[in-house]
Amino acid sequence: MEWLALVLFALVFIALLTGFPVAFTLAGVSLIFALVANLFGAFDMAFLQSIPNRIFSIMSNSNLIAVPLFVFMGIMLEQSKIAEGLLQTMEEVMRGVKGGLGIAVIIVGALLAASTGIVGATVVTMGLLALPTMLKQGYCPRVASGTICASGTLGQIIPPSIVLILLGDVLSSSYQQAQLNQGIFSPETLSVGDLFVGALLPGMLLVLSYIGYMIFKAYTQPDKIPSHQGEPIAPGLAVRVIKSLLPPLMLILLVLGSILGGYATPTEAASLGALGALILAIVNRKLSLSILKRVMQNTLQVTSMIFLIFIGAAFFSLVFRGLGGDDLITELLTDLPGGVFTAMLIVMALMFILGFFLDFIEITYVVVPVVAPILLMMGVDPIWLGIMIAINLQTAFLTPPFGFALFYLRGVAPPELKTTDIYKGTIPFILIQLSMLVVLAIWPEIVTWLPSIIYKN
Repeated sequence: MEWLALVLFALVFIALLTGFPVAFTLAGVSLIFALVANLFGAFDMAFLQSIPNRIFSIMSNSNLIAVPLFVFMGIMLEQSKIAEGLLQTMEEVMRGVKGGLGIAVIIVGALLAASTGIVGATVVTMGLLALPTMLKQGYCPRVASGTICASGTLGQIIPPSIVLILLGDVLSSSYQQAQLNQGIFSPETLSVGDLFVGALLPGMLLVLSYIGYMIFKAYTQPDKIPSHQGEPIAPGLAVRVIKSLLPPLMLILLVLGSILGGYATPTEAASLGALGALILAIVNRKLSLSILKRVMQNTLQVTSMIFLIFIGAAFFSLVFRGLGGDDLITELLTDLPGGVFTAMLIVMALMFILGFFLDFIEITYVVVPVVAPILLMMGVDPIWLGIMIAINLQTAFLTPPFGFALFYLRGVAPPELKTTDIYKGTIPFILIQLSMLVVLAIWPEIVTWLPSIIYKN
């Protein structure tokens, strides 16, 4: 009766497309399906007895404490207006360079990604600050919107990333499960810090690829990215650069440096980041009781949404496994011709397609726990697998019809910017991200080299 697990997956997918809250969809559909399957003797309700333990393990997971802390940090930084001064200064630095404003947007997007890890905040901020200027300078609407959306999604892969934290939690459990299934009763561990380190080089390569595309476009199609000299640069540019760059760089050093140096866990580093963001807001005189209340309320809302999805996903995974879905997926992937390559290709293609319709959290907690243990048992490196999934999920923010970065930008873009221009503008950057997947598949050392040096694996 394993085929019933695929029916459950299809029903959950269809229900998610209706727009009903994800957590309640995962839990509700799974419970109803379990009750119906139990009536026909296809499901043992004893599987659901472990739900309280699952919920307790979610709430007591020290790694997941980093989620509300990083969310708080990102929202607080958005309120401290760091992006405004940073973008203005970088635009001055790149003035006169072909595609300079676009390059400045990408660099600022990367710095905000490394400071906040929140995609929505970065896209909205850049959309409000940079989009009107880019359109005024004569940038093609597609190029301008695509650059802002893609730069905003760098927070998916550049640490500290919420996606990497969630993936680290899921892959850690999957890695231990895979090793226990192989008879290894002293399993190795995978931490969020491992994924943070593994993501550094791919994240930097992705930023350089975006910049390279912008330069190429500026030289080959100058009508779409016109050269703009702007006003004469006022004296004291070096001082302004230092003042605007220093706060985010110090925060990046505080958070990532403490993790890479082994001085703090990602959760401890997240608390440092939250404190640092609070201090920056105070220094910039942007903190008030009303702002602090708004930041805390938004943090609570985002965190509650994420943790409810965790609980809903626990219901789904238990019912899916109770129906024999794990065994079915294992047989399907291991019996494929081509072995690991074919299995990995199919999983990546499936995640890319699901990214058109589902959020990255849904894919992380519905699909990854099913396929990751199988791939890990086939010998796939866990850090490399995590980064491949993270970059793949990054495209989910850019692919229509439900790409969240597209919605974020549409919400703050001027009415004259067509929605079709926003959609079409992201296509080159989606292709760049897919190309990065190919590069990492050919040279996995790009991901695994730095962790092996730092942790001497």
